[in-house]
Amino acid sequence: MTPEHLPIAQYDAQLTEKRQRLSHLLSSYEHPEIEVFRSPVSHYRMRAEFRLWHENDDLYHIMFDQQTKSRIRVEQFPAASELINQLMPIMIDALKKNQVLRHKVFQIDYLTTLSGEALVTLLYHRPLQDDWIAAARDLRDSLRDQGFTLDIIGRATKTKITLDKDYIEEALNVNGETLVYRQVENSFTQPNAAINISMLEWAQAITEDSTGDLLELYCGNGNFSIALAKNFQRVLATEIAKPSVESAQYNIAANHIDNLQIIRMSAEEFTQAMQGVRAFNRLKGIDLSAYNCETIFVDPPRSGLDEQTLAMVQQYPRILYISCNPETLCENLSVLGKTHTISRVALFDQFPYTHHMESGVLLTLR
Repeated sequence: MTPEHLPIAQYDAQLTEKRQRLSHLLSSYEHPEIEVFRSPVSHYRMRAEFRLWHENDDLYHIMFDQQTKSRIRVEQFPAASELINQLMPIMIDALKKNQVLRHKVFQIDYLTTLSGEALVTLLYHRPLQDDWIAAARDLRDSLRDQGFTLDIIGRATKTKITLDKDYIEEALNVNGETLVYRQVENSFTQPNAAINISMLEWAQAITEDSTGDLLELYCGNGNFSIALAKNFQRVLATEIAKPSVESAQYNIAANHIDNLQIIRMSAEEFTQAMQGVRAFNRLKGIDLSAYNCETIFVDPPRSGLDEQTLAMVQQYPRILYISCNPETLCENLSVLGKTHTISRVALFDQFPYTHHMESGVLLTLR
């Protein structure tokens, strides 16, 4: 359920329910009081995807009701950033007026930043030719003339057309320090920028007095590893998606980080490398034994940690675990709780007006 359908006054009650649900899920484990981080009640999503509906001469954004699957016309979307809401009517008006841009377009994706950049992707059920490129370039230039810092991408089957660049650059103020992050179109980024800042600041605070090195699995574009690098002697991070690794390398340079090494490997592959099961060419020149990792950071997919990675994670004195699925987090805790205790626990309301929640725990070796 989105802000259009749920009065903002109910936000506090819903957040309380999430805290109670997380507390219930963790009831089998001793833990300190849950730290709760509120989201802005509107304009918190930095990205949004809409289907586009053609109806005679009309064209408009739609979403589908998750329960009834019925079509909902969307003129404005309070959950999305103010920039997305500014662009929505402008993009619809532009598409209506230009048959080349409008013809067989079926979806529009918006990606924005707190720093004021936007990336708009138009998806089509037809090949895109030179006439589309010319029309899209004219629209992009017109929007830039109106003051938008914006790029446009076209996608069709096996086709991606980038007019200028396929990324935006975010600037986040984290504990008084500006951190720069390149975010690539169609790659994972944290959707709620304000909550992302809260997660980064919380992670920095609880690792402030750390010793040794940090190992991070599933590092993405370096979102956490860049923010945490100053708290450790060195950071070794893994990520499998090539666009995310490339963004992370750029972000390392842009933030002048000199103690962070990114390896393009999955968590499962890295576990095999650590256990000596397999040798990887990607690890040539990297001496894993030289790292003294006393803390491991994991932010796994919704399925949680696999059995082998879970066993590997248990070997570290401190485990910082960020989870987008409290159910699989608790499943993993049934194993991790045998060797570690929960020192800190937090609820990050990444997804207001939904049942989803982001949570974090710091585990310390017993």
